[in-house]
Amino acid sequence: MIYEASSIAVGLFVFFVLCVLGLSAYFARKTQSADAYFAAGGKIHWAVNGIAFAGDYLSAASFLGICGMIAMVGYDGFLYSIGYLGGWIVALFVVAEPLKKLGKYTFTDALDAKFNSKSIQLTAAISTLVVSLCYLIPQMVGAGALVTPLLGLPHYVGVLMVGSIVIFIVATAGMASTTYVQFLKGTLLIIFSAILVVLVLNKGLSLKPSADYHDFQSMKAQVVSGQVIAVDNNNYKIVGQKNTAKNHFVKLEKNGINTWWNLTTNKNQETVLQEALSTTKSADGNKLYNGKAKADKAFYQVGHMAEIVDNGKKVEKTGPVGPFKFLSIFTKSKVTRFTKAIFVDGKNKVTVWRQTITSGSEVMRPGLKFKVDKGSTVMSKLNFVSLMLALFFGTAALPHILIRYYTVPSAKCARKSTIVAISAIGFFYILTLFLGLGAMAGGVLDLGSSNMAAPLLAKSFGLILFAIISAIAFATVLGTVSGLIVAASGAIAHDLMDSLFKIKMTDAQKVKAGKISAIVVGIIAIILGILFKGMNVSYLVGWAFAVAASANLPAILMLLFWKKTTSRGIAASIVVGMTSALTIILLSPSMFERYGFDPATAPIALDNPGIISIPLSFLTLIIISWLTPHKRAKDILRV
Repeated sequence: MIYEASSIAVGLFVFFVLCVLGLSAYFARKTQSADAYFAAGGKIHWAVNGIAFAGDYLSAASFLGICGMIAMVGYDGFLYSIGYLGGWIVALFVVAEPLKKLGKYTFTDALDAKFNSKSIQLTAAISTLVVSLCYLIPQMVGAGALVTPLLGLPHYVGVLMVGSIVIFIVATAGMASTTYVQFLKGTLLIIFSAILVVLVLNKGLSLKPSADYHDFQSMKAQVVSGQVIAVDNNNYKIVGQKNTAKNHFVKLEKNGINTWWNLTTNKNQETVLQEALSTTKSADGNKLYNGKAKADKAFYQVGHMAEIVDNGKKVEKTGPVGPFKFLSIFTKSKVTRFTKAIFVDGKNKVTVWRQTITSGSEVMRPGLKFKVDKGSTVMSKLNFVSLMLALFFGTAALPHILIRYYTVPSAKCARKSTIVAISAIGFFYILTLFLGLGAMAGGVLDLGSSNMAAPLLAKSFGLILFAIISAIAFATVLGTVSGLIVAASGAIAHDLMDSLFKIKMTDAQKVKAGKISAIVVGIIAIILGILFKGMNVSYLVGWAFAVAASANLPAILMLLFWKKTTSRGIAASIVVGMTSALTIILLSPSMFERYGFDPATAPIALDNPGIISIPLSFLTLIIISWLTPHKRAKDILRV
């Protein structure tokens, strides 16, 4: 898609960034001690902390990734929302109060509270760093995706910009400024997402949602001896064909312009060619959109309602509807989605998107992404269960979420913060369903970046709303990345340097070490954000949840509820959970495709490791603890 920067969008973006930088500069004067830098002095009000929890948790994956995934694959994308929210139940009833009692600054503090074990200090700190980096990647990818339409800048500029701003936030005031940035963006995100949903419902469903709608052409075709001959006064010349598992694409030439078409059968069982949207690059590096040069600024309205059924009748549009009516009509109707095929055409890697008419009932149940029903296999079902396990158990084990319990005065406040967080997060995740379906039905998708569904949906209602939503989405990235870098810097400065290596440091030196660590982690995050350009951010966050659930959660649960847990058992379970999860991820079909290999050749068929790595971590802890009883903690629950 071709984007052009808007002066309104740029102005709002700059204003918001200046506010964030001013907030950081203000709190920098109050951040002199390690307690203030890593935990905001434990003085954050529980209500503010609850919204900050939401601001921290509602990351680029929640706003950009989930909305984009719902817009592309329907209910399967919403399952991420369900998994993310479900994890907070574990956090509320199991982790919140005990963790506040056990810890001081970091996740490692809690695990090591009764052991003073170097092995726990080392492995827990490494786990914090690994999980934080896994979570940082999608945030930076989301930042790059946002800056392109907002400011008209390349992806890598957005990543550099976010990295630089966040490094300033964390290196100046630490957790205090991070908390209020998260509070601010959490509040704004929920309010304006609700406004956008109201606009979607007020508009209702329509067969032609806007003036930008591009009606894709189709024409009858003949197939002779395996060759396609287009019937259109012989004006088209066949210059290439490509077959995929599900599609037969034909490349036609007319008046010197090449376009891609999909050979298919219509409802009358006639062989037809349907125009397909393709993106490739010309010799000068400019992107072409199905034969149209970048200079033409071609915009294809992709995805729209194919048929609307209201009260048993087919209609052109519905007009304003309520939330339940919207879902009911959508389920009974049909929508035009786009599915992709990728292949090499000469020296170009071509992505061709084919129109696919899908019933609303299919969109509103699992199956378009996660094969758990029609067309499913044992492995596809295991992949789905594995992902849900990671999302459900990963929340209560994310280091940047856990450290927020140390910013409130008491265990009671920690519990109340969690209740506020669950309410805010739950409400937002309900909104994501309507945002995603609104983008799918409204034809506002950028097929090159599913992460842009929510901002482009806002753009369909006006440039000002687009600018506000994009600025808030950018702030979403800032808030989450800030929390992650605080967690990572705490792992380095407090867990490794202070606790493990016993480097004698004053409070001022600890703060300085934390700031230097923040800069280093920020630079690494920038590099990874550039390398992983284009991947769906919600999918990438699934990695962080899988590693956290595998490495950290077994240690937390067994420490709290199994008296025979030992320090060596905890350390071993962290190592086994972390390495097994990472190994499965790196050898998965999705990563093999990223490497440029055939996904079918991946040695491990699973994309999501949780179903293997989580039980393996629990089993390791139990076995090692049985073998090392002299390292057990005493009365851990009475701390």
